This record gives sequence, C-alpha cells and structure tokens, in this order.
Amino acid sequence: MAEMSATDAKNKFGELLEMVRTEPVAIQKNGRIAAYVISPEQFQRLMADSNAPRVNPLVVKLHGESVKRWGKVYEALAK
Repeated sequence: MAEMSATDAKNKFGELLEMVRTEPVAIQKNGRIAAYVISPEQFQRLMADSNAPRVNPLVVKLHGESVKRWGKVYEALAK
C-alpha cells in the first residue's frame, strides 16, 4: 500500500488520484495514518461486501426450522 503525507496529498492531488487507480493510498498526518483513499471500484466492492448478510447460514436455517416447529407458541407468547 502506498503512503503519502497530508501535505503531499494536498499539493500533489492529481498524483494522488493517479496512484489510487492502482492501489489504496494511506494519508499520514503527524506520523499517523489519518485516512485511506481508494478507487471508486474498491469502494463499490466494500459496499457490496458490507451489505452481505453477516449471520451464519446455519443460524438462519435453524431459526427457520424453529419458527416452523414452534410458530404457534411464539404467536401465543407475543399476544
């Protein structure tokens, strides 16, 4: 991963945009990473991954079976 200081990122913004096309760039300020700059394609992949279900598929399956088996009990308890 490429790194660039915040000052360089400001002064060489066009160069930063070119670098981001090939790999993420870490922006450092006061010796610490302050931000990451990524391409639109990488951002879209991150958003698609973040929308993926995070529940274990086995848990979903077992929950469905539980609702089928105990659905009437759940409904009665909800009243």
